[in-house]
Amino acid sequence: MFNRCFLTRILLIALLAALPLGLAAQTEPPAAVDEVSLDAKIDAVFGQLADAVSTVIFFKVLGFPIVLGWLIIAATTFTVYFKFVNFRRFGLAVNIVRGRYAKPLEEGEVSHFQALTAALSGTVGLGNIAGVAVAVSLGGAGATFWMIVAGLLGMSSKFVECTLGVKYREIGEDGRVYGGPMYYLSKSGMGAFGKLLAVVFAVFCIGGSFGGGNMFQVNQAFTQLNNVAGGRLDGFGWLFGLVIASVVGVVIIGGIRSIARATSRIVPIMCGIYVIAAIAVLIANFSALPGAVASIFTEAFSSKAAAGGALGALIIGFQRAAFSNEAGIGSASIAHSAVRTGNPASEGLVSLLEPFIDTVVVCTMTALAILVSGQHLVGGADGVALTSNAFQTVIPWFDKVLVVVVTLFAFSTMISWSYYGEQAWCYLFGQTETMKTIYKILFCCFVVVGAASSLNGVLNFSDAMILAMAFPNIVGLYFLMPVVRRELDDYVSRIESGEIERHN
Repeated sequence: MFNRCFLTRILLIALLAALPLGLAAQTEPPAAVDEVSLDAKIDAVFGQLADAVSTVIFFKVLGFPIVLGWLIIAATTFTVYFKFVNFRRFGLAVNIVRGRYAKPLEEGEVSHFQALTAALSGTVGLGNIAGVAVAVSLGGAGATFWMIVAGLLGMSSKFVECTLGVKYREIGEDGRVYGGPMYYLSKSGMGAFGKLLAVVFAVFCIGGSFGGGNMFQVNQAFTQLNNVAGGRLDGFGWLFGLVIASVVGVVIIGGIRSIARATSRIVPIMCGIYVIAAIAVLIANFSALPGAVASIFTEAFSSKAAAGGALGALIIGFQRAAFSNEAGIGSASIAHSAVRTGNPASEGLVSLLEPFIDTVVVCTMTALAILVSGQHLVGGADGVALTSNAFQTVIPWFDKVLVVVVTLFAFSTMISWSYYGEQAWCYLFGQTETMKTIYKILFCCFVVVGAASSLNGVLNFSDAMILAMAFPNIVGLYFLMPVVRRELDDYVSRIESGEIERHN
């Protein structure tokens, strides 16, 4: 008989056993611990753990990380298999979000728009600000091209996983919805193997919620605050984390409905402020814009591009895009599962808008702002600091505004990822209030760890945990592709026949 908790213990033991191998592969000794700074003590311990996990997950063949190849091949396969649904059904997706085909009495907890904003809040975050800066500084302008390609292809992956999230969700007697890869993998028809994949995914999802969905966000929020404070907050990241953890804890107590209400207000505002500021930078540097756009295309295939030439730009571009939009990772399907609909494909179509908004629009705006400002050539700054410097070339006081924007980005991402992690945690250990409370306490503790740690350690751990989710998830997506095609064909035919009425 399949024992979910037993397999969870085995996986956790295997992960711990693999850490010494990762630690042995490290070539640099850990940094000396500052006896005065609590932040330094936390970072010294966590940094070694993060490097070890990253070494295990990002195994390379001929210099190319297997996990990125896994994502690229899957996204391309889904795009072709579903006849470029990412482009052909884009207009229909927009109309569904606008409520043109909605029925208020259908099962679920949130509207299409709320599900989209809840999922977007988990993707539109510091990956769009700090992550893009990392990509441009390491991979050059060419990394931006591969980020855009990854975003366009990822729309198809997102469509598949979110359709399945609704198709195989479970609705409790109290109306609460439980969905995501854990459920469609366990019900996929692959027997015990499918259930094993579900457990593996849940373990990585919990790690991803602590890493990219939590620590990376608060880490960069504190970095920007400290920059504005002139470095006077050095060593007090733990205190900032404690404050943010308290606020996050208040919101996540209310579950997906509370999270959806918060994100449906925060996401449009924060995206609007950020995009308007980026446009201002581009207008002020309009003469440099054609050259920046040209460099994105030429350096994508140039042997002189940063970080190992064209291949380096491709790897970094896809890695940062995958971290930002999470297409193929499976996380967003957890939020989309809660939507009010009786047609799984309808929410799958809505979800394909996420990579477009997140990567093709917001990430590209950030990259262009950095490139036209020339700040990536100056050096001395990385992550959110680099993006802040680029914006400040046009808006001198924007560093202070960015503190607010970054904090909102970080906050919205953290509350959404807390929901993802909680769903995975409860899938493994049971849907009880005690289990939910234990997870929320752990999540808030990692907020403090993230604020106190260095960017490098946090980024390594975040990338590894989030991208590892793709391995079990994509196996299930391949197996269930025919199910998704039937759902899509049925939904579109019912719209075209008039069975599903359009509301103007």
